[in-house]
Amino acid sequence: MKKLDLLLLKSFIGPFILTFCIAQFVLVMQFLWKYVDDLVGKGLSNSVLFELLLYASARLVPLALPLAVLLASIMTLGSLGEHYELTAVRSAGVSLMRFLRPLTIASVCIGIFAFVFSNYMLPKANLKYSALLYDIRHQKPTVAIKPGIFYKDIENVFIRAESKDDENGILYGITLYDHSSGRGNDHVITAEKGIMLQDADAAVLTLRLINGHQYREMEPKDPARDNREMIETHFKSWEKKFDLSDFKLNRTDENFFKDLKQMLNLQQLLGEMDTIDTEIAQQRSTYTEYIAPYYHIRKYAGDTLPRAGITITDTNLLTALNAFDANTRLQVFENAMNRARNIKNFTEVSEKQIFYKNREKTGYLIEVYRKFTLSVACVVLYFIGAPLGSIIRKGGLGWPLFYSVLFFMLYHVTSIIGEKLAENGVLNAFNGMWLSTFILLPLGIFLTLKASADSKFFTADFYRNLLLKLMGKPVIPAAT
Repeated sequence: MKKLDLLLLKSFIGPFILTFCIAQFVLVMQFLWKYVDDLVGKGLSNSVLFELLLYASARLVPLALPLAVLLASIMTLGSLGEHYELTAVRSAGVSLMRFLRPLTIASVCIGIFAFVFSNYMLPKANLKYSALLYDIRHQKPTVAIKPGIFYKDIENVFIRAESKDDENGILYGITLYDHSSGRGNDHVITAEKGIMLQDADAAVLTLRLINGHQYREMEPKDPARDNREMIETHFKSWEKKFDLSDFKLNRTDENFFKDLKQMLNLQQLLGEMDTIDTEIAQQRSTYTEYIAPYYHIRKYAGDTLPRAGITITDTNLLTALNAFDANTRLQVFENAMNRARNIKNFTEVSEKQIFYKNREKTGYLIEVYRKFTLSVACVVLYFIGAPLGSIIRKGGLGWPLFYSVLFFMLYHVTSIIGEKLAENGVLNAFNGMWLSTFILLPLGIFLTLKASADSKFFTADFYRNLLLKLMGKPVIPAAT
């Protein structure tokens, strides 16, 4: 049996690594398509791009792992069934569950690794990814002037060129507006041509203009008369340097992001939930202390009437009020209405605060369950993929890929739906985050039972014979 176990593990490891890499590649490409506008044209170094892709890949492991387990298990068992190796094992008296024991252990180990990864490595990857992506998205693009369009990203400077030679970077028909004085278009420069040069550190940009004119409006000597002088100069060569420090990638302190739910491990999430429970208890205690004196009419009357300068001993409030004149009764009713409004407002505020605290707690609870659902998903999808592969008995990437995408979409869509329902309070956090497991686990049990009974449930012969039976025609035996 050890040889069979080794054979099964060797047959599984190769497809698992291959499908995991393919899934990661596809998901990373999707990430690049999503954020391509934020990455292009900003002069990012290769090291920064590699760092971002590394963190993005780490964040995509929770999606790639279940898909890899599902597809690899279908491919492995499908290939063994297609080459009659699975039939030979079953003919030797080995049950399917015994034969799948090494893969079952392997899937459990993958699930344990998934939990460790999501609890310790994923929060750090989320933290670094979020900080780096924030810096990239808020970085100014590199200086790139397009013909016929004003470039405005340099502070207080607007540059326009009629045309541009892309081979040597020479600009033609240049117009430059310098607003550094704060008085509008009081400094205009035109030039026949020019070129923009950056130093080795890309810290300073030098604009070198050739054969042009400079128009400068001077500040009036007498502000009351508003007489302005215009100075025009001609130059053969003119240079201006610009500071490009704003165009560099400034790294934000990661501590600004460390308190987000996705950046916390299991222990930190539970600690935040305990803090929220304490805050909710304090809010309820404050509300109880505020509202307690107004529970009974005796206390209410004893508190309201003295404020109006009235002392009563009659237990019947209506009788007591009728003993006073109309103005006094009106004063009492106004005081009571003010107190009632205050109680209503305080109740509404307390209710909203407790509601948002519970919603915040639900968010942390969702992240707690997410760390476990990833691990369980690897095992559940294995118990779908392995029986399914033994039933369809097709290897390669054809039918296994089709069934993998089908069941993975079911898993992914139900996971998203359950999470959204939990966030909106339609379902509690437990039912929402485990919704996909509740749906797929019975399906895995059903497929395992069918595979153990050597069912032809997913074969074309099964449905063909079923159709012939319904039509009352003789069943055609399957080819061997």
